[in-house]
Amino acid sequence: MDPLADVLLEDPRWKAAGLEALSQPAVHAALTAAGVAPEYEVCVLGCDDARIAVLNAEFRGKPAPTNVLSWPAFDLAPDDSGRPPLPPAAGGMEESLGDIAIAYETCLREAAEKGIPAADHITHLIIHGTLHLLGYDHQNDVQANVMEGLEVKALASMGIKAPY
Repeated sequence: MDPLADVLLEDPRWKAAGLEALSQPAVHAALTAAGVAPEYEVCVLGCDDARIAVLNAEFRGKPAPTNVLSWPAFDLAPDDSGRPPLPPAAGGMEESLGDIAIAYETCLREAAEKGIPAADHITHLIIHGTLHLLGYDHQNDVQANVMEGLEVKALASMGIKAPY
């Protein structure tokens, strides 16, 4: 299988945390759970809280760290929150679905607070970010239920317990 995740480690602590090894299967699981052929590339940036706070301020107007951010290459979000997102353009690996950034300190702190393995939480956040790239969101209960259901399905396919 061709790489689905192009990973850039801006913070070297991500190497020991296994971000590179976790990203490809997480992207694959998210695409499969959403019914999308696992042939699209996702770029993953492993950064720290300081960097993600700058990105969060720049793109969302929220100058604080967050666990994961995503920038879709396509606007696949449905006009109606009760409808599924549009499918991505044909082209497979020739097309990148977009970019995800994940923050080291926030991610590991959240895993510790939840009492779950860091690898499981990292995997969940990559799945979550990938689903955002596919047009899924959690702005209301209907959207959140659909997105969380896909996350649980993707995680289960990897042998990881549901976080909800």
